[in-house]
Amino acid sequence: MGDLLLGIEALQFLKEEGFSVLESRIAKEEEEAVRIAREIGFPITLKISSKRVLHKTEIGGVRTGIIDEGGVRKNFNGLLEQLFISIGKECIEGIIVQESGKGFELTVGIYEDSQFGKVIMFGQGGIYVEALADVTFRLLPIKRKDAKSMIEELSISKALFSPRQNYANLKSVEDFLIKVSDLTMRRPEIKELDLNPVFLAENMKICDARIKLGK
Repeated sequence: MGDLLLGIEALQFLKEEGFSVLESRIAKEEEEAVRIAREIGFPITLKISSKRVLHKTEIGGVRTGIIDEGGVRKNFNGLLEQLFISIGKECIEGIIVQESGKGFELTVGIYEDSQFGKVIMFGQGGIYVEALADVTFRLLPIKRKDAKSMIEELSISKALFSPRQNYANLKSVEDFLIKVSDLTMRRPEIKELDLNPVFLAENMKICDARIKLGK
């Protein structure tokens, strides 16, 4: 048996390993959420924090594009009321107040293949990742040439890195994939890693993460 890091815990783990993550803090009361939102700066996102919930969007546990304190109050209480019914009050640790992500949504994952060992997955992210299935895989560890070819294999690649999309920094994506590979090699207790979405703008910034640790 291993540990499962979700939400704030997973983001903090990655931040300590040198990754850029969206600023995220947990609030247990409405006024605390308003204060945190004010400190982070609008717009913000609110998310349920619960070890019982792996996919927050599937149960309506995410509210995005909140632009003012009134929106924080309304959505904070709306989330709690909705989720008290669906998963129970005792399973809710609080509400995550997070800065809003900007840029194209990507996903990066690490999985254990029974035949080949650990593999890295990369592709289009967000809530439609399974429906789009625009992903590619490599055995770990990877080098820069592997990261580059993974990016080139995506159907969205040409549009994403065209001269018109000057915010999409190809090297920052390559660096990110190599960094994830290096982390997994350096920390063998990481059995699975799911980063989705990761926002690509000037650089790569992790929005949500799930990390499975083991011996």
